[in-house]
Amino acid sequence: MKHTLRSFFSICLVLSLTLVQAQETTPVKSDPKTAKTEQIIPEAPLPLVKISPEIIKNDSIPVKTDRYGVRVGVDLYKLTRALYDKDYKGIELVGDYRLTKKYFLAAELGNENKTTDDDRVNFTTKGSYIKAGFDYNAYENWLDMENIISIGMRYGFSTFNQQLNSYRIYNANPYFGEVPVIPSGKKFDGLSASWIEVVAGVKAKVFDNVFVGFSLRLNRLITNKEPENFSNLYIPGFNRTYDGDFGVGFNYTITYFVPIYKKKVKPIAVPKKVEKK
Repeated sequence: MKHTLRSFFSICLVLSLTLVQAQETTPVKSDPKTAKTEQIIPEAPLPLVKISPEIIKNDSIPVKTDRYGVRVGVDLYKLTRALYDKDYKGIELVGDYRLTKKYFLAAELGNENKTTDDDRVNFTTKGSYIKAGFDYNAYENWLDMENIISIGMRYGFSTFNQQLNSYRIYNANPYFGEVPVIPSGKKFDGLSASWIEVVAGVKAKVFDNVFVGFSLRLNRLITNKEPENFSNLYIPGFNRTYDGDFGVGFNYTITYFVPIYKKKVKPIAVPKKVEKK
């Protein structure tokens, strides 16, 4: 009986091992419907697009350039003053040249004929003058702007003559009335003067290459050749001296810019921040 049971258990063990081996080696058949859905579809290659060089050029950041050249014009104040002041005739030509990014060489050339009528004296001044110096532009322009807020200096020189038309003697005791006007007509030729002036001004671009501006000036006489028994109360280019060494002036200009060449603006390198450890 024992041998019979042992044989029976041995046969069952062999059959179970055979079944396990058959399941491992038999391939599993896949469902055709599921196989179609699980099939990987290869992606189609994307078409190559050729980028035009013009598009790349237009898309790039333009290089900023500064224009260098000569600006010439006229003082509108002196030119139009003769329309409402019968005792004045004058003209002043102005110009500057851009030397560097911030500095400009500047000059003014003019001629004046002015009759001054004071309480005690009436005289006529005729002469020409020239001023030369520099301007420093303290304004930082954006993009292609070319406006100027400047401060500068000039050295001025004038040659002129004076004519004493009439005068009145000062009467300290006007009991018997005012002293009558005395006509003269005496001329003083070969006069000259030189001075230094501090200039503060503004120029704004209103159209292509057209600028309008104005400037204020504080003058200080250096030399002043005066005739005997007469003072230079008015000097062409310097204006009234007020019987002293200081004077003031201003002008209102319109100028035209003539570009000569351009210069690329180098970008300012920004220093990198060092991270603290």
